[in-house]
Amino acid sequence: MENSKKWGIMSRAVVVTILLLVPRTIIDFYGFDLVPVNTVVGAFISGAIFTIAIIFTGTFTDFKESEKVGGDLAASLKALYNDSRVLPLGDEAPARVFRAHVRDLHRTMQACFSQNTWNLPDINREMDKVNKDIRILSYLNVAPPLIAKMRNELGVLDKMTNRIEVIIRTDFIPAAYALAEVATASVILLLLFLKMDPYIEGVIIFVVVCSMLVGLLLLIRDMDNPFEIGSNTYADVDLETLNYLTTYFDEQDREMEQAGTWSSSDTNTIMP
Repeated sequence: MENSKKWGIMSRAVVVTILLLVPRTIIDFYGFDLVPVNTVVGAFISGAIFTIAIIFTGTFTDFKESEKVGGDLAASLKALYNDSRVLPLGDEAPARVFRAHVRDLHRTMQACFSQNTWNLPDINREMDKVNKDIRILSYLNVAPPLIAKMRNELGVLDKMTNRIEVIIRTDFIPAAYALAEVATASVILLLLFLKMDPYIEGVIIFVVVCSMLVGLLLLIRDMDNPFEIGSNTYADVDLETLNYLTTYFDEQDREMEQAGTWSSSDTNTIMP
Protein backbone atom coordinates (compact mmCIF):
# COMPACT_ATOMS: atom_id res chain seq x y z
CA MET A 1 0.00 0.00 0.00
CA GLU A 2 2.82 2.36 0.93
CA ASN A 3 4.65 1.62 -2.32
CA SER A 4 1.50 2.17 -4.40
CA LYS A 5 1.06 5.60 -2.78
CA LYS A 6 4.72 6.42 -3.37
CA TRP A 7 5.09 5.22 -6.95
CA GLY A 8 1.48 5.28 -8.21
CA ILE A 9 1.62 8.63 -9.98
CA MET A 10 5.08 7.97 -11.37
CA SER A 11 4.00 4.60 -12.78
CA ARG A 12 0.99 6.21 -14.48
CA ALA A 13 3.24 8.89 -15.95
CA VAL A 14 5.63 6.23 -17.28
CA VAL A 15 2.72 4.33 -18.88
CA VAL A 16 1.56 7.52 -20.63
CA THR A 17 5.12 8.17 -21.78
CA ILE A 18 5.48 4.64 -23.18
CA LEU A 19 2.27 5.16 -25.15
CA LEU A 20 3.71 8.43 -26.49
CA LEU A 21 6.81 6.57 -27.64
CA VAL A 22 4.70 4.85 -30.32
CA PRO A 23 3.98 8.01 -32.37
CA ARG A 24 7.50 9.27 -31.59
CA THR A 25 9.00 6.09 -33.11
CA ILE A 26 6.73 6.35 -36.18
CA ILE A 27 7.68 10.02 -36.69
CA ASP A 28 11.36 9.20 -36.36
CA PHE A 29 11.06 6.20 -38.74
CA TYR A 30 9.47 8.26 -41.51
CA GLY A 31 11.82 11.22 -40.99
CA PHE A 32 9.22 13.72 -39.83
CA ASP A 33 11.38 14.86 -36.88
CA LEU A 34 12.35 18.13 -38.52
CA VAL A 35 12.51 20.53 -35.53
CA PRO A 36 16.18 21.24 -34.72
CA VAL A 37 17.52 21.48 -31.18
CA ASN A 38 18.33 25.13 -30.38
CA THR A 39 18.15 27.68 -27.57
CA VAL A 40 14.55 28.63 -28.38
CA VAL A 41 13.38 25.05 -27.87
CA GLY A 42 15.29 24.83 -24.60
CA ALA A 43 13.78 28.11 -23.38
CA PHE A 44 10.29 26.93 -24.33
CA ILE A 45 10.66 23.68 -22.35
CA SER A 46 12.12 25.56 -19.38
CA GLY A 47 9.21 28.02 -19.45
CA ALA A 48 6.66 25.20 -19.43
CA ILE A 49 8.36 23.53 -16.47
CA PHE A 50 8.51 26.89 -14.63
CA THR A 51 4.78 27.44 -15.20
CA ILE A 52 3.90 24.01 -13.81
CA ALA A 53 6.22 24.60 -10.84
CA ILE A 54 4.33 27.80 -9.92
CA ILE A 55 1.00 25.95 -9.94
CA PHE A 56 2.50 23.10 -7.92
CA THR A 57 3.67 25.60 -5.28
CA GLY A 58 0.13 26.97 -4.94
CA THR A 59 -1.51 23.58 -4.51
CA PHE A 60 1.26 22.44 -2.15
CA THR A 61 0.44 25.33 0.21
CA ASP A 62 -3.17 24.14 0.58
CA PHE A 63 -1.95 20.55 0.96
CA LYS A 64 0.39 21.45 3.83
CA GLU A 65 -2.45 23.29 5.56
CA SER A 66 -4.73 20.29 5.08
CA GLU A 67 -2.19 17.99 6.76
CA LYS A 68 -3.02 19.66 10.08
CA VAL A 69 -6.76 19.15 9.76
CA GLY A 70 -6.99 15.56 11.04
CA GLY A 71 -5.01 16.29 14.20
CA ASP A 72 -6.75 19.61 14.88
CA LEU A 73 -10.23 18.13 14.46
CA ALA A 74 -9.33 15.22 16.73
CA ALA A 75 -7.88 17.55 19.38
CA SER A 76 -11.01 19.75 19.51
CA LEU A 77 -13.42 16.79 19.57
CA LYS A 78 -11.39 15.11 22.29
CA ALA A 79 -11.29 18.35 24.31
CA LEU A 80 -15.09 18.73 24.12
CA TYR A 81 -15.57 15.11 25.16
CA ASN A 82 -13.18 15.37 28.11
CA ASP A 83 -14.58 18.74 29.24
CA SER A 84 -17.93 17.04 29.76
CA ARG A 85 -16.31 14.60 32.18
CA VAL A 86 -15.29 17.28 34.68
CA LEU A 87 -18.58 19.17 34.85
CA PRO A 88 -19.77 19.69 38.46
CA LEU A 89 -23.28 18.31 37.90
CA GLY A 90 -25.48 16.44 40.34
CA ASP A 91 -27.23 14.71 37.43
CA GLU A 92 -24.92 13.17 34.82
CA ALA A 93 -27.65 12.90 32.17
CA PRO A 94 -26.87 16.25 30.41
CA ALA A 95 -23.16 15.36 30.26
CA ARG A 96 -23.93 11.92 28.78
CA VAL A 97 -26.15 13.51 26.12
CA PHE A 98 -23.39 16.01 25.38
CA ARG A 99 -20.81 13.24 24.90
CA ALA A 100 -23.20 11.29 22.69
CA HIS A 101 -23.66 14.34 20.44
CA VAL A 102 -19.89 14.88 20.27
CA ARG A 103 -19.53 11.27 19.14
CA ASP A 104 -22.30 11.76 16.56
CA LEU A 105 -20.41 14.77 15.20
CA HIS A 106 -17.24 12.69 15.01
CA ARG A 107 -19.04 9.85 13.17
CA THR A 108 -20.55 12.30 10.67
CA MET A 109 -17.12 13.74 9.88
CA GLN A 110 -15.66 10.25 9.46
CA ALA A 111 -18.51 9.27 7.13
CA CYS A 112 -17.93 12.38 4.99
CA PHE A 113 -14.20 11.66 4.66
CA SER A 114 -14.75 7.97 3.87
CA GLN A 115 -17.37 8.75 1.20
CA ASN A 116 -15.35 11.61 -0.33
CA THR A 117 -18.33 13.95 0.08
CA TRP A 118 -17.97 16.75 2.61
CA ASN A 119 -21.63 17.20 3.64
CA LEU A 120 -21.45 20.52 5.47
CA PRO A 121 -25.23 20.76 6.22
CA ASP A 122 -25.15 17.41 8.07
CA ILE A 123 -22.08 18.47 10.01
CA ASN A 124 -23.67 21.80 10.91
CA ARG A 125 -26.77 20.01 12.22
CA GLU A 126 -24.61 17.87 14.51
CA MET A 127 -22.72 20.95 15.67
CA ASP A 128 -26.02 22.67 16.45
CA LYS A 129 -26.89 19.78 18.78
CA VAL A 130 -23.60 20.24 20.64
CA ASN A 131 -24.22 23.99 20.80
CA LYS A 132 -27.68 23.43 22.34
CA ASP A 133 -26.11 21.08 24.89
CA ILE A 134 -23.66 23.83 25.88
CA ARG A 135 -26.57 26.24 26.30
CA ILE A 136 -28.36 23.73 28.55
CA LEU A 137 -25.21 23.36 30.63
CA SER A 138 -25.02 27.13 31.05
CA TYR A 139 -28.63 27.08 32.41
CA LEU A 140 -27.45 24.46 34.92
CA ASN A 141 -24.97 27.02 36.32
CA VAL A 142 -21.81 25.38 35.00
CA ALA A 143 -18.83 27.67 35.59
CA PRO A 144 -18.58 30.35 32.84
CA PRO A 145 -14.89 29.55 32.10
CA LEU A 146 -15.87 25.95 31.23
CA ILE A 147 -18.74 27.15 29.04
CA ALA A 148 -16.40 29.61 27.29
CA LYS A 149 -13.82 26.88 26.71
CA MET A 150 -16.38 24.53 25.15
CA ARG A 151 -17.76 27.34 22.98
CA ASN A 152 -14.22 28.14 21.85
CA GLU A 153 -13.56 24.50 20.88
CA LEU A 154 -16.83 24.39 18.96
CA GLY A 155 -15.86 27.61 17.18
CA VAL A 156 -12.53 26.04 16.19
CA LEU A 157 -14.40 23.04 14.78
CA ASP A 158 -16.74 25.33 12.84
CA LYS A 159 -13.80 27.22 11.36
CA MET A 160 -12.02 24.03 10.30
CA THR A 161 -15.10 22.41 8.75
CA ASN A 162 -15.72 25.51 6.65
CA ARG A 163 -12.07 25.60 5.61
CA ILE A 164 -12.27 21.95 4.52
CA GLU A 165 -15.35 22.81 2.46
CA VAL A 166 -13.45 25.61 0.71
CA ILE A 167 -10.39 23.43 0.01
CA ILE A 168 -12.49 20.59 -1.43
CA ARG A 169 -14.81 22.68 -3.59
CA THR A 170 -12.36 25.30 -4.84
CA ASP A 171 -10.00 24.52 -7.69
CA PHE A 172 -6.65 26.30 -7.71
CA ILE A 173 -7.12 28.90 -10.47
CA PRO A 174 -8.77 26.88 -13.28
CA ALA A 175 -7.12 29.14 -15.86
CA ALA A 176 -3.72 28.17 -14.45
CA TYR A 177 -4.60 24.49 -14.82
CA ALA A 178 -5.55 25.11 -18.44
CA LEU A 179 -2.27 26.92 -19.01
CA ALA A 180 -0.30 24.06 -17.45
CA GLU A 181 -2.11 21.48 -19.57
CA VAL A 182 -1.54 23.49 -22.76
CA ALA A 183 2.13 23.99 -21.87
CA THR A 184 2.59 20.26 -21.20
CA ALA A 185 0.81 19.26 -24.40
CA SER A 186 2.88 21.78 -26.39
CA VAL A 187 6.18 20.50 -24.99
CA ILE A 188 5.22 16.89 -25.72
CA LEU A 189 4.14 17.82 -29.25
CA LEU A 190 7.43 19.64 -29.76
CA LEU A 191 9.41 16.65 -28.46
CA LEU A 192 7.57 14.33 -30.86
CA PHE A 193 8.95 16.25 -33.86
CA LEU A 194 12.29 17.25 -32.30
CA LYS A 195 15.33 15.91 -34.15
CA MET A 196 17.54 14.25 -31.54
CA ASP A 197 20.61 12.25 -32.55
CA PRO A 198 21.75 9.69 -31.71
CA TYR A 199 18.41 7.87 -31.45
CA ILE A 200 18.93 6.19 -28.06
CA GLU A 201 19.89 9.45 -26.36
CA GLY A 202 16.87 11.13 -27.93
CA VAL A 203 14.55 8.44 -26.59
CA ILE A 204 16.02 8.79 -23.09
CA ILE A 205 15.56 12.58 -23.13
CA PHE A 206 12.01 12.17 -24.44
CA VAL A 207 11.10 9.66 -21.71
CA VAL A 208 12.63 11.72 -18.89
CA VAL A 209 11.06 15.05 -19.88
CA CYS A 210 7.63 13.59 -20.70
CA SER A 211 7.52 11.50 -17.52
CA MET A 212 8.39 14.51 -15.38
CA LEU A 213 5.84 16.83 -16.99
CA VAL A 214 3.00 14.28 -17.01
CA GLY A 215 3.83 13.19 -13.46
CA LEU A 216 3.77 16.76 -12.15
CA LEU A 217 0.45 17.42 -13.89
CA LEU A 218 -1.11 14.27 -12.39
CA LEU A 219 0.29 15.15 -8.95
CA ILE A 220 -1.16 18.66 -9.06
CA ARG A 221 -4.58 17.28 -10.00
CA ASP A 222 -4.43 14.76 -7.17
CA MET A 223 -3.24 17.30 -4.58
CA ASP A 224 -6.06 19.70 -5.43
CA ASN A 225 -8.38 17.63 -3.19
CA PRO A 226 -6.16 16.27 -0.39
CA PHE A 227 -9.08 14.63 1.44
CA GLU A 228 -9.90 12.04 -1.23
CA ILE A 229 -9.71 8.43 -0.08
CA GLY A 230 -9.45 5.47 -2.44
CA SER A 231 -7.20 3.25 -4.49
CA ASN A 232 -6.91 5.81 -7.31
CA THR A 233 -5.65 8.66 -5.13
CA TYR A 234 -2.03 9.07 -4.11
CA ALA A 235 -1.59 12.49 -2.48
CA ASP A 236 -3.90 12.32 0.56
CA VAL A 237 -3.55 13.74 4.05
CA ASP A 238 -3.33 11.34 7.00
CA LEU A 239 -6.59 11.16 8.97
CA GLU A 240 -5.55 8.29 11.22
CA THR A 241 -5.57 10.52 14.32
CA LEU A 242 -9.22 11.33 13.70
CA ASN A 243 -10.05 7.65 13.10
CA TYR A 244 -8.35 6.63 16.36
CA LEU A 245 -10.86 8.74 18.32
CA THR A 246 -13.47 5.99 17.93
CA THR A 247 -11.27 3.61 19.92
CA TYR A 248 -10.49 6.31 22.47
CA PHE A 249 -14.16 7.22 22.99
CA ASP A 250 -15.13 3.55 23.35
CA GLU A 251 -12.44 3.01 25.97
CA GLN A 252 -13.48 6.10 27.94
CA ASP A 253 -17.18 5.15 27.80
CA ARG A 254 -16.41 1.68 29.15
CA GLU A 255 -14.22 3.15 31.88
CA MET A 256 -16.98 5.57 32.98
CA GLU A 257 -19.57 2.81 32.86
CA GLN A 258 -17.42 0.57 35.06
CA ALA A 259 -16.68 3.44 37.42
CA GLY A 260 -20.41 4.15 37.72
CA THR A 261 -21.13 0.47 38.47
CA TRP A 262 -18.40 0.32 41.09
CA SER A 263 -19.64 3.54 42.67
CA SER A 264 -23.19 2.21 42.87
CA SER A 265 -21.94 -1.09 44.35
CA ASP A 266 -19.83 0.70 46.96
CA THR A 267 -22.77 2.89 47.94
CA ASN A 268 -25.04 -0.10 48.39
CA THR A 269 -22.41 -1.81 50.54
CA ILE A 270 -21.99 1.21 52.79
CA MET A 271 -25.71 1.90 53.21
CA PRO A 272 -27.40 -0.11 56.03
